[in-house]
Amino acid sequence: MSNQTTALPTPEQFNALVRARRSIQPLQFEPGRVVPDEVVRELLENANWAPTHKRTEPWRFVVFTGAGLQRLATFQSELYRSWAGASVDEKKAQKLAQNPLLASHVIAIGLKRHHILPEIEEVEAVACAVQNLHLSAVTHGLGGYWGSGGITYMEAAKPFFGLDKEDQLLGFFYLGYVQNAPGRNIRKPIEEKVTWVRE
Repeated sequence: MSNQTTALPTPEQFNALVRARRSIQPLQFEPGRVVPDEVVRELLENANWAPTHKRTEPWRFVVFTGAGLQRLATFQSELYRSWAGASVDEKKAQKLAQNPLLASHVIAIGLKRHHILPEIEEVEAVACAVQNLHLSAVTHGLGGYWGSGGITYMEAAKPFFGLDKEDQLLGFFYLGYVQNAPGRNIRKPIEEKVTWVRE
């Protein structure tokens, strides 16, 4: 048996990774360039190692790629049109029909409900899983974007993604190669958001 341990990133390397993460819109992806499925599987495996209270592992992912992107695009644009009726926003409908086609993969983000825990704890676990996924994407030079608009909170969308009534659809993670270098990210100083209690 080997005594070698897994080499961990240095604090400096990890700091650089976290601060390099950006939300990259699908319009910023390289058209037609496809991420290998084995890379996507690696990202999902890292997502699977997120913290989870009582080990419920509530995250569920449906991965769309190839012709599956058109299937997703058609489903969500038609569901939105049906839901909106006479009040349909054509610009929004077109965006729903086109955005998936700009990505290499679109990952639907689901929450499988476990009633032994408050729902908020399950949401928090799924969010940690998505952060793992997104940071992993950065290490591969990929762009990622977690969108929660469109059909995300429509009850009628759930069955399409294998979710039951008590489950939640929490949005879509768009994945692709970045066409242009992402811009500078900005955060307000941490001192504005932290209170220290020392006595």
